[in-house]
Formats: sequence, C-alpha cells, structure tokens
Amino acid sequence: MAAAGKSLCEIFVHRIPFTVGTRELREYFSQFGRVVRCDIHLNKATGFHKGFGWVAYANESTTRSVLQMNDHTLDGYKIQIQQQEQKYTKTSEDINV
Repeated sequence: MAAAGKSLCEIFVHRIPFTVGTRELREYFSQFGRVVRCDIHLNKATGFHKGFGWVAYANESTTRSVLQMNDHTLDGYKIQIQQQEQKYTKTSEDINV
C-alpha cells in the first residue's frame, strides 16, 4: 500500500469481458510496468464482476504511457481506459480547529 501523502497513478478500466478476472487484468497491465493495485468491481448479489475496475501504477510516467496507447485488447475484446480522477481528501489544514 502507498505511504500516506503519496498518490497512486490510477487508471479506470471499463468494458472488461466477463471471461477476464483480476489476475488476467493484472497480467495484461504488468507488461507496461509494476502494478501496485488491481481491482474489479463485483456485483454482491451475483458474485460476477460488473465489467469495470481500476489499475494503479507506482509512477506517473507508466500511467501516461499506458493512457497514450490507442488499443487495449483482453480476451479478444477492446477495453476502454481513462485516467482516474483524483478524489478530494481532507487534510488537517482543511479542518477549522
């Protein structure tokens, strides 16, 4: 897990084929650099994934190079990727004490 204050460079992946699991997704994106996190969102009721997830790299340059590639194909299906928007997190400076 990343140290506090260090942001991961995340990619949002969607249109993941149902034949692809977390292991295959990690293996595919590992060819570009070291993957530090790989998650696919699951439907709690069915146990199947919903066709989207996230891949995180330790550095921004790897993320940029992956995003610049036009075609990413998994198990014969073209998947879509985009940079994950950074979520706002409160810091001690944001809290009026």
